[in-house]
Amino acid sequence: MLVVSKPADLLSHINYDLGHGDWILVDQRKIDEFASISGDHQWIHVDTKRAVNEMPDGKTIAHGLLTLCMSAALAGNVLKIEQLRQSINYGIDKVRFTSPVKVGNRIRMNSVIEDVTERDGGVIYLKIKRTVEIENEDRPAMIASTISLLYPIN
Repeated sequence: MLVVSKPADLLSHINYDLGHGDWILVDQRKIDEFASISGDHQWIHVDTKRAVNEMPDGKTIAHGLLTLCMSAALAGNVLKIEQLRQSINYGIDKVRFTSPVKVGNRIRMNSVIEDVTERDGGVIYLKIKRTVEIENEDRPAMIASTISLLYPIN
């Protein structure tokens, strides 16, 4: 875990590999709950009986957006900023779902600090490349760059 005193300390950590979060199981319950919340009930996600005959390996797959939404849990405790008033999600760049997450897969995320710049008032713009890996698979499930605005304690 990278521990810094204040957001501005991240200016010296561009290209820093924050490491991996823990493996998390993607089970049918998570997929079904996401389908319920999102309204996306496409059969490839929720119809386990049909998937047996029509999907590779006979399994449903997670929604790409579920994988993206799991980013906070997948990031784990890889960064701690001690003097942080608040962090605001500013956006996501270059989101790509490069391989499906099949029900029963375990996924984890690697995070690398891509860019850090200081804005007016000492606010820090932080861009982190997030790569979601699937256990025992060569291709990642997702690659995206998350952007946060970090407000220091004054």
